[in-house]
Amino acid sequence: MAAKKKPAETTEPKDMPVSAGMKFGLPLDSFEVVEETIERNEFLSDILSAYNIDNATVLRLAEKAKDVFSVRNLAAGNPYTVFCSKDSSHTARYFIYQPNPVDYVVYDLRDTLNVYKGKRKVTVKTQTLSGVINSSLYETLEKEGADAALAVKLAHIFAWTIDFYGIQKGDWFKILYEQRYIKGEPVEAGSIQSAVFSHKGEQYTAYYFQPDSTREGEYFNEEGKSLRKAFLKAPLKFSRISSRFTLKRFHPVQKRWKAHLGTDYAAPTGTPIIATANGTVIESRYTRFNGNYVKLKHNGTYTTQYLHMSKRAVKVGQHISQGQVIGYVGSTGLATGPHVCYRFWKNGRQVDPLREKFPSAIPVSGENLAAFNQVVDSANKVLKGINIQISENQAK
Repeated sequence: MAAKKKPAETTEPKDMPVSAGMKFGLPLDSFEVVEETIERNEFLSDILSAYNIDNATVLRLAEKAKDVFSVRNLAAGNPYTVFCSKDSSHTARYFIYQPNPVDYVVYDLRDTLNVYKGKRKVTVKTQTLSGVINSSLYETLEKEGADAALAVKLAHIFAWTIDFYGIQKGDWFKILYEQRYIKGEPVEAGSIQSAVFSHKGEQYTAYYFQPDSTREGEYFNEEGKSLRKAFLKAPLKFSRISSRFTLKRFHPVQKRWKAHLGTDYAAPTGTPIIATANGTVIESRYTRFNGNYVKLKHNGTYTTQYLHMSKRAVKVGQHISQGQVIGYVGSTGLATGPHVCYRFWKNGRQVDPLREKFPSAIPVSGENLAAFNQVVDSANKVLKGINIQISENQAK
């Protein structure tokens, strides 16, 4: 069964509606408007030279833009709009760049030169989405036309509890999330409010809850336990396990049987490798067998190591946060292809991290439990109303 989505309730935006004759806060009938997309290796000076803006003006504009949105951050593939004078010179008066569907940057090219940011009017609708995995989470979402970014959001929410590199055919999910619209057209997925993910026959739940305005909201399970744990499940956001922790494996390079005291995650060269927990860098170097590697000490109990990097991004003594990029996937050292070998020590002994049980972060407090239960009850009424049907083919 493919992913299914449907709208639920609507939250009206607080900003006032924009006139049909306005765009980016500018009157359309006063200008000649040109809409284009930034091409590869195209710079702002290249674009504006076609509209009678010289390099000296572009340099002054770039200086003005430094603290707002640097012209160096204009990315290929993103749209821009030029508001030109209506006379025969077609001189650019405004250049508007859109880094994403919601935000935009106005480069005012008139005599004074000015740079400022704006946001388009957004309507937010709460929607449901469900699906059964056939091959990958990405493909399940894309097949239905849903925002593939939801795959990353789900992986982030369940990063401490589900190994997304091992999701199987027949796993399924239900989510309640915010979808953003501009002029009735969907532009991007917002935050996930609640979710159920069934993996290997076990159901995992997530509910977003913010106890009060002084604390950041986070995700909890149905019992009010935080989904955050001391260690992430894996050092890569998306890849596949190519070799698990085992006491006996035939080494593909050395051509002999030996223990493999790590977990290999295959991924393209250059894929960011992240720290699975907060810690301090105790080793960052190259050796013949390990290649480029980084080793982190997390506390008196746990230590982790990340091997075969193409490039290291941290130095010895540096304090690292969970999820921080510490290097990039490669095949240096004794490796047959691009991957990261993730090694895990507990009390000085190498163990399988996928079998370790880690404590959760702080749960919902007693004083906030009633409010949290209301959030859970409200979400469950919607989630339980979503039917999931798994065909015999998907279950295999």
